[in-house]
Amino acid sequence: MTSPEKPIHLLLVDDLEENLLALEALLKRDGVVCLKARSGDEALELLLVHDFALALVDVQMPGMDGFQLAEFMRGNANARHIPIIFVTAGSADQQRRFRGYEAGAVDFIQKPVETDVLKSKANVFIELYRQRQEILSHRDELKAYAAALSAADRRKNDFIAMLGHELRNPVMALQAGLHLLERQKEPEKSALIHARMEVQAHHLSRLIEDLLDVARIDQGKISLKRERVTVQSIIDSAVDTSRPKIDAGGHDLTVEMPGTPIWLDGDFTRLSQVVSNLLTNAAKYTPSEGRIQVSANRVADRVRIDVADNGVGVPEEMQVRVFDLFTQSKGPDDRSREGLGIGLALVRELVEMHEGAVELESNGAGSGSRFTVWFPVVG
Repeated sequence: MTSPEKPIHLLLVDDLEENLLALEALLKRDGVVCLKARSGDEALELLLVHDFALALVDVQMPGMDGFQLAEFMRGNANARHIPIIFVTAGSADQQRRFRGYEAGAVDFIQKPVETDVLKSKANVFIELYRQRQEILSHRDELKAYAAALSAADRRKNDFIAMLGHELRNPVMALQAGLHLLERQKEPEKSALIHARMEVQAHHLSRLIEDLLDVARIDQGKISLKRERVTVQSIIDSAVDTSRPKIDAGGHDLTVEMPGTPIWLDGDFTRLSQVVSNLLTNAAKYTPSEGRIQVSANRVADRVRIDVADNGVGVPEEMQVRVFDLFTQSKGPDDRSREGLGIGLALVRELVEMHEGAVELESNGAGSGSRFTVWFPVVG
């Protein structure tokens, strides 16, 4: 439907002001605006600015008459669709009617105008205009929907290719490890192979859990096991979980927490997952021997948890969609890092499920990043 902010316009053309006022009084109502022209030239100026549902045109006008105006309208791509009703005080003989219809008229009305007839005919064209606008609106919506589906399909294909690559690497490593274990007789070397296989199995398990979490959130199947937990215990757990990734990069991790407990009402496992995902993300996108800092502070009735790094940063064009599913930036080696682009999307979903908010601050490529999470405190 046409919105109230965009009223429907009717064009009234007559060289006599009193006729224009009479037509306006007859046709004006809520959502309908009558624009008046005293000549064909004035009407053409209005047609350059507005779209009209209907034009009521007097036939006999000095200078450009109604027939000539109609011919100009039919020659204009933006105005040729506007229906024209000629209003004439003269006799509408067969020759005049033929000329009018040839110029593009849809009807003739004789003066003095029969008010009920004119209202009825105008209502038909107003309703047709409404329906046309609604169809155009639906068409635009369908185009946008089709574009979104096409983009989603491309993302799905990219994701499937990325998933195949990410799953293949640990599976191949596990297969190679099994093969080596069968041939290896020395206990020390067997233990080393076993440890590497455990790392790959953990990576594979984490990928699958992330995929399952995405599906659970999408289907609304994640239920939080809420309890009173401290921010300090959440961060301790997250640091322990992400420590192997941080140590593998040789990063210097600094943890700053307040001396007094800060209590939250939330799911301990999911809250720890939020912080560990942010720490793992920092480790991924920070060159070797970088600096990572996690801190927590109470601000009024909320707690602020910051995870900052001096890594590659987030390019400005990526910042608006960094929390979108399957979105990845370039790593320190200028290639997309391992993973599926799920971690930060999970962070946002889990934070919002805890009535919190997450923010990103980065001055662009090479400037590091700071992710800030806010949660309401209790007690």
